[in-house]
Amino acid sequence: MSYTALEEYGAIGNGDAVALVGRDGSIDWCPLPHVESPSVFSAVLDDDRGGRFAIRPTRSYQSVQRYRDLTNVLETTFRTAGGEATLTDFVPVAEADEVDRSTAIYRKLTCEDGPIRIAVEFEPRLDYGRVVPDVEPTDEGVAAVGEDERVVLSSDLPLEPSADGDAASATVTLEPGETRWLALGYGGPVPLEPQRLRRALERTLEYWREWTHDCDGTHCPVAGPWHDLAVRSSLVLKLLIHRETGAVCAAPTTSLPEDVGGVRNWDYRFNWIRDAAFTVRALSELDHLEEARSYFRLCLDHCRDHDPAEIQPVYSLHGENDLDEAVLDHLGGYRGSAPVRVGNAAHDQHQLDVYGELILAIYESVRYGEPVTRDDWSVMCDLIDYVCDGWDEPDAGIWEVRDDPRQFVYSKVMCWTALDRGIRLAEAADERVSAPLERWRTCREDVREAILERGYDEDVGGFVRSFGDGDALDAANLLIPVVGFLPADDPRVQGTIDAVIDRLATEGGLVRRYEGDDGLPGRASPFVVCSCWLVTALALAGRTDEAAERFETVCERASPLGLLAEGIDPETGEQRGNVPQAYSHVGLLNAALTLADTDGSDSWAPVPVGSGESLEADSSGGVVRSTDDRT
Repeated sequence: MSYTALEEYGAIGNGDAVALVGRDGSIDWCPLPHVESPSVFSAVLDDDRGGRFAIRPTRSYQSVQRYRDLTNVLETTFRTAGGEATLTDFVPVAEADEVDRSTAIYRKLTCEDGPIRIAVEFEPRLDYGRVVPDVEPTDEGVAAVGEDERVVLSSDLPLEPSADGDAASATVTLEPGETRWLALGYGGPVPLEPQRLRRALERTLEYWREWTHDCDGTHCPVAGPWHDLAVRSSLVLKLLIHRETGAVCAAPTTSLPEDVGGVRNWDYRFNWIRDAAFTVRALSELDHLEEARSYFRLCLDHCRDHDPAEIQPVYSLHGENDLDEAVLDHLGGYRGSAPVRVGNAAHDQHQLDVYGELILAIYESVRYGEPVTRDDWSVMCDLIDYVCDGWDEPDAGIWEVRDDPRQFVYSKVMCWTALDRGIRLAEAADERVSAPLERWRTCREDVREAILERGYDEDVGGFVRSFGDGDALDAANLLIPVVGFLPADDPRVQGTIDAVIDRLATEGGLVRRYEGDDGLPGRASPFVVCSCWLVTALALAGRTDEAAERFETVCERASPLGLLAEGIDPETGEQRGNVPQAYSHVGLLNAALTLADTDGSDSWAPVPVGSGESLEADSSGGVVRSTDDRT
C-alpha cells in the first residue's frame, strides 16, 4: 500500500463539508454531506478499500500545491516533460452559488502548457468503505448509487464505468488554454454550466478574501515573521467552524494516528469544550466577532441545556451528545495504524476542566463586548455552584486518559478559573445580580491552597501532573500563568517552564503532553499545541527571545500549505494525528498574539474590576442585562 504523507494534503471546505486533497491530485478523504457523515472517499485510511477521486497526468510528473491568496481555494500544479496543468479544487460556500446550495465539490482543470494527457479515477466507497456502489452512466456523467445514497459526478469528460461497475475513469489530452470542469454532487447532479461554475469560483474567492484578516502591517495583532502562517491558521479555523451552529470541529478527519502503527487513533470530527476560551480570544483579537459571538452563545447553550453534572467534554457539531465509539474493522488504517474508530468515548468521561473553560470563554466574550442575560447568569451560577461541590473529585483530565481517574492539577486550576471568573463577573455586575460570593470566594481559596500544597513539588521546582502521583509533569500546567492563577514571573511558574523544557521538550524544540501512564500502549508524538503553550508561557514570563526562537521552530513544522496536524514525529519531522487540527492552529494564533503584545503584558490576566475598568457590555446594561434587552 502507498500512503501520502499528511503534510502533502490540502484541505478544502465550506463550513459544512471538508475534504483532503493530496499533492498528487487525489481526494483521499471526504465525508458527505457533512464533516460528521460517513465518508465517500477514505483512501487515507485504507489505500485499497477506502476509495478516491484522483485527477493527475498519465506520465511522470512533479507537482506543487498552493492556496489562492487569502482563501481556502486550493491549486495543484502538475508539470510533465511535455506540459503543465493546474487543478483548482474548492467547495463553494452557500453565498457563492445561487443555483446549487447543497454540498458539492468543484474541480477545474486548466492546461497552461502542452499538450498534456490527464487521467481521472473516480472510485467512491460509501459508508466508510463498507458499501461498494454501482457506478452508472448518466446524462451528466456517472452516478454512484448505494442503498440509501447517491453521488453524481458531472463532467464533459468521457467518463466510462469500469468492467466491474464499481468505479469510472477517463483519459483526455488537453491543449494549452483548454479548461475542463468536474463537479461532484451529493444526492443529485450539479448543473454543468461553465459560466455558472466560474461565477461560483469567483464568489468563493471573494467570500474568503472578505472574511480574512487584513492589515496594513503597522498595528497587526499577529505581527512578526509568522504573520502569514497566523493568517492561514485563521482560515483553517474558519474552515472548521460549522456554518449553522458555530461549533468548532476539532479536526475534519478520524483515526489518523498519533503514532504510526499504534492504537492512538481517534475520531476528532466533534466540538470539544476545552477549545472554547482560547478560540474566542483568537477570533476576537482578529476581529472575527461574528464567529466569536456564535461560539460564545454555544457555550451558554451548553450551560443552559444541561444539568451541570451532565455537561460533556465533547458534543457533535449539531449539539448531539450521543457519540458512541465504534471500530471499523474492515479498514486497515493509515499506514497500518488500526483500529479505525468513529465516534468518541470521551463524550462519557468526567472532565472537571471543562467547567473552567466554559466560564472563561463566557468571561472573555464579555470582555469583548458580549452581554449576559439574567437567565444566562442563573445557569452560570448553577455551574459554578457545581464546581464548589465537586472540584476535589478525580477526573479523566484534559488529555482524556483511559485508565483510573486522578486528581489532575490542570483540572483543579480550571476549577479555580471557573470560580475566579464567576466572582469577577458578579463583582462587576454589583447589585444587579445575586450570587453566593462568600461561598465562592472561600471555595476559590480552598482550591488555590490545594493546588499550591499538593500540586507543586519542591524537588521538581514546578507543578506536577496530579496530586499524589509522583513527580510526573504535564504540559497543560504551562497554562497556569495564561489563566492568571499565578503571575508568569512567579518562581513556581518559572520552575514549571524550566522543568517542561528539561523533561518534556524534544531536541527539536517540540513538547510532549505529559509523563506517566494513561491506560494505552505506545507513546504519542509531541503535540503542536503544547509547543505553542510553551511559547506563550515564555513570552508572558518576559523570556521573549527564547519564546520567539521556539515559535520559529514550531512554525517550521507547518506543511508547505501552512497546515498543522495534532503532533509531529520527533525523529522524522512528519506530521502525526488528525489534520488540520483546530487546537494546533488556535495555539499558534494565541502564541502569535502574545508575542505581538509589544509591552509584554499578560493580556489574559484577570480584568482589574473595581479599579476603573468595567466588564460592562455597553452603557445601558452592564454585564448582566434583562432578557428583553438581549442582543
